[in-house]
Amino acid sequence: MQHVNKNNSIIFGKRVKELRLQFSHSLDDFVMQRGGISTATWSRVENGKNDFKLSTIITVASHLETTVSKLFEGIDLDYNILE
Repeated sequence: MQHVNKNNSIIFGKRVKELRLQFSHSLDDFVMQRGGISTATWSRVENGKNDFKLSTIITVASHLETTVSKLFEGIDLDYNILE
């Protein structure tokens, strides 16, 4: 089941990056303007490297001027992590 989690993280990260690029091509500039999340954390989100706290996801959505549900649109969340 880890494979599904990783694919979701990658899809989510790509979506975050696409939206961030609409605001700024520089990750550092974007994060410095918005605050609240380090450049390293934002980079890990965009690269699908970690699972994140809900508060981080909410902050990302807010900085991108979108909703959490829009960030997860089209991502398959219908799986059992115990399998």
